[in-house]
Amino acid sequence: MKVLITAGPTREKIDIVRFLSNRSSGKMGYALAAAAAERGWQVVLVSGPVNLSAPAGVRLLNVESAAEMASAVKAEAADADLVIMAAAVADFTPKQCCEHKIKKTSGGLTLELEATEDILLSLGRNKPAGQILVGFAAESENLLVNARDKMRRKNLDWIAANDISKTDSGFAADANTVTLLSCDGGIIELARDSKKNIAEKIIGILEQTV
Repeated sequence: MKVLITAGPTREKIDIVRFLSNRSSGKMGYALAAAAAERGWQVVLVSGPVNLSAPAGVRLLNVESAAEMASAVKAEAADADLVIMAAAVADFTPKQCCEHKIKKTSGGLTLELEATEDILLSLGRNKPAGQILVGFAAESENLLVNARDKMRRKNLDWIAANDISKTDSGFAADANTVTLLSCDGGIIELARDSKKNIAEKIIGILEQTV
C-alpha cells in the first residue's frame, strides 16, 4: 500500500535571506511516516525544512515553498491509497521575491502577499476512487466546528484537529492532543501523549479503513 504524507512548514521567500514561515517542527508528520513504514507500507514523505532525519524505509522528498510542496504532492498522490496532509503549508506568499537583500530603511517595509495554492482542496476535488484523504486542522478557537467545516469543504475522509493555543502540545512540542473526526460523524479523542504514540494510534485507526 502506498502512503503519501506531508510534514513540516513551508518557507516563502521575501528576499535571498528572509522568508515567511511558521512554528511547525514536522515531528507529527515524521512520526506518522515512521508508524506507516513499520507496517511495511510504501511511504513517501514530502517535507518542508525541518531538523529531523528521515524514518527508516521512507522515501523523503525535501521541498521548501508551498509551490514546491504542491508540485511534489501532485506527482505522488494519484496512485496513493492513503494521503495524510500533516504539513503546515503557508496560506500566503510574497508576490515578489527580491533578488538581493532588502536594506533597512527608516520608512518601514510593506509586503504584498498573494494566496498560495490550496493543496488539500485540490486533492479533495481530484480524489481517486478508494483513496483515503486525511487532513489536519490546527486551530486556536472553535476547534471542532472549524475542523468539521474544513473536512466538508475539502472533501476529506478524516481530519485530525488539534488546539495550537496549548503550550504543552501541538506546534514545536514533543506531545500532541488530537481529536480525530470522520466524515460519517465519528469522533475519536486521543488524549495528550507523545507524538510517536499519537501517530501509532492514528495509523492504527486508518489501517482499518484502507
